[in-house]
Amino acid sequence: MAAARRVTGMLLLLLNLPAAAQDAAAVHGGPVRALAMGVDGTLASGSFDQSVILWDVAAGRARTVLRWHQGAVAALAPLPDGGFASAGEDGRIALWPAGSLGPEPARVLEGHAGPVAALAVQEGILASASWDGTARLWPLAGGAARVLEAHRGQVNGVAFLPDGTPATAGYDGSIRLWPAAGAPRILAELGLPVNALLALPDGALAAGGADGAVRILAPDGRQRELAAGNRPIAALAASPDGRLLAAASLGGSVTLWALPEGRLRHSLEGPGLPVWSVAFAADGRTLWTGGADRRVRRWDAATGQAIGPLVSEGGDAAPRAGLDPHGARVFRACAACHALTAEGGPMAGPSLAGIFGRRMGSLPGYRYSERLARGDIVWTRETVADLFTRGPDVVTPGTRMPIQTVGDPEDLRALLDFLEAATQPETR
Repeated sequence: MAAARRVTGMLLLLLNLPAAAQDAAAVHGGPVRALAMGVDGTLASGSFDQSVILWDVAAGRARTVLRWHQGAVAALAPLPDGGFASAGEDGRIALWPAGSLGPEPARVLEGHAGPVAALAVQEGILASASWDGTARLWPLAGGAARVLEAHRGQVNGVAFLPDGTPATAGYDGSIRLWPAAGAPRILAELGLPVNALLALPDGALAAGGADGAVRILAPDGRQRELAAGNRPIAALAASPDGRLLAAASLGGSVTLWALPEGRLRHSLEGPGLPVWSVAFAADGRTLWTGGADRRVRRWDAATGQAIGPLVSEGGDAAPRAGLDPHGARVFRACAACHALTAEGGPMAGPSLAGIFGRRMGSLPGYRYSERLARGDIVWTRETVADLFTRGPDVVTPGTRMPIQTVGDPEDLRALLDFLEAATQPETR
């Protein structure tokens, strides 16, 4: 679990993106960690900002925002009725059936003792893979989960073979098959961490490795290697007919492969930064990607050409004219997590509108960490300065805020001046 904690800390640091990675049209307040296409054509995205967004892809805009998880949303899976399951850093699995998209999920599955890294659904069973070293099979109709326990270390991937057999992959490099009865069978020992696992329609499995390679494993254990790059593979997706395979890399590339021949079709130009998630539309002609730039991007799978990102109705525009440019530059480290206005879109942190004079943990509608919910600090120039001088981990231990400080006194003064002006209603 020490390795899992280190990885979690590294992922949280990615919320502090440079200004070039930020965009006013982006909806999520942090990297897009998970994507899933629903049976009715709805696209869902999950983010480090703890939210799930359901998209109207025809209009190209966000339709519903679900903020319930108390940590990054790392995994999504479509439910048979058109809804979705979501899970992530808090270790809980939320079920959102179609037509029941309120502030709380219809059902919560609890049992994992660590972050949930992957979900899969088949024939009324939801499978989850967790960094607690186990995978679990949950009957969607209710009842106790079957615990799959054999991996040495965190389990990163789970998938169902066409015959319903669950498969898992993990940090220990093994890929295991779990028959309905008896001991698990090791299909492969790859000797390096496996970050993503995908079942293909022909019965093969695709595994994305920490070495940047994608391996296709036949049911008898034979392997083929697709050299996608030298940076870890973060996610895999296949077109519904199994003829195209997409591999997303932490190096910022997305490669498209023709199957079964394993021929490289396209290397997508322009995703940039780590790409955490990929999903195909039901027709197989559109590919969706999500990554550290907070955008959900759309691609023509046949040509590899970008179609354009999805955007939201809300979100902060650029800071208004007349504000201190020095302070605006310092604020860039906060912009991935906090909106400046009440109209700002869903972010990893609460809106900063009217922050000065507001009691900590008191903004309605935002799910605070237990520490901030105590509300024992009123935000003033002095208390905000203290927060960024000593650090959130010292001033508010237990907070989910990334650890960052502003060490230069001039930078701190400029930041405070900027916040005082930018978080007040604009006068006309």
